[in-house]
Amino acid sequence: MTIKRTLIAMAVVAAFAQAAQADINIGVVTSITGPAATLGTDIKRAVALMPATIGNEKVNYIVLDDATDPTTAVRNTRKLISENKVDAIIGPNTNPNAAGMTSVVDETKTPLVLITPYPPPEDKRRWVFQSTQGAGLMIQRVVEDMAENKVKTVGYIGFADSWGDTVYAALQKEAKEANIQIVSNERYQRPDTSVTAQVLKVMAAKPDVVFIGASSTPAALPQAELRQRGYTGKIYQTHGVTTKDFLRIGGKSVEGALIPVGPTLVADQLPDSMASKKVGVDFNSAYEKMYGADSRSTFAGSTWDAFLLLQNAIPGALKVAKPGTEAFRLALRDGLENTRELVGVNGVYNMSAEDHVGLDKRGRVLIQVKDGRWSYVK
Repeated sequence: MTIKRTLIAMAVVAAFAQAAQADINIGVVTSITGPAATLGTDIKRAVALMPATIGNEKVNYIVLDDATDPTTAVRNTRKLISENKVDAIIGPNTNPNAAGMTSVVDETKTPLVLITPYPPPEDKRRWVFQSTQGAGLMIQRVVEDMAENKVKTVGYIGFADSWGDTVYAALQKEAKEANIQIVSNERYQRPDTSVTAQVLKVMAAKPDVVFIGASSTPAALPQAELRQRGYTGKIYQTHGVTTKDFLRIGGKSVEGALIPVGPTLVADQLPDSMASKKVGVDFNSAYEKMYGADSRSTFAGSTWDAFLLLQNAIPGALKVAKPGTEAFRLALRDGLENTRELVGVNGVYNMSAEDHVGLDKRGRVLIQVKDGRWSYVK
């Protein structure tokens, strides 16, 4: 054998060995900067806790900042798929960004596990999964509490974007069934620094309670304005506010806020009978050891659950094909869809072809801001 033929043979063997030992690449798209940075930073932090191997295969995590911008989120998604050859993507943390990314992963046949409750169009949902509770499940819990307290009217103020629309639509459905009237529908932009006009309109409607359909620190703005203007009724928020920065920015004005959340945020306060208590306590302990006391958040927890979903599906996909191939991504997608009784920090997952969220009432609790901390209600 000539030297040239020997070198060619060695190159072929090396290429085969490299393919046989291909790394698993997981992309992460999150808002490290921009208005939703407090949520996105929690996602990035959770990634740092993820193990370097799954099923004896090395895993690379590639984190990109979408700057809370849908265009950047789409560009990052295409980059992860075309340049980094990712097998799956986790993120993003806002609905507008999720909408753009959904089209890309559907086109490229790449599994996406959302960390935001975005309901994809029916014709583009095949490759999209979700590790956080849908708005319907959570708003249902809010309205249940309203009904238990004989509420007749609710005022709504939320983001003027797809998240605000999603929350409002869920509130409309649940309120109608509970015979509760929505008396206002005011909107504001995430970067706004004043909501005085909207709050005055909400208060003019004299609602029994107010529901704020926003997320992250911008959600504290309407509540602060309501309290400053003398509103004394109950105020409900969405599960998108549960970060330490929301408490810091809101201060005393967000005291008493009622919020539906996944179990992880108050895992240590839950009864032992709840399935997610142990895994939630373990995750919070590891997270707070790295980032400090009370640094826990539902977005960090949902990111960890996204990892658990992938970790659960990857071994089966490895039996079908090698990472970096379309066949592996398809097998991974199928594995996600067939998730059964997977206990995460934010609930128990049972997915199917019809349900790519897979969470039930075990994935929600009601909490209240009390003395600047999250307090379990029921």
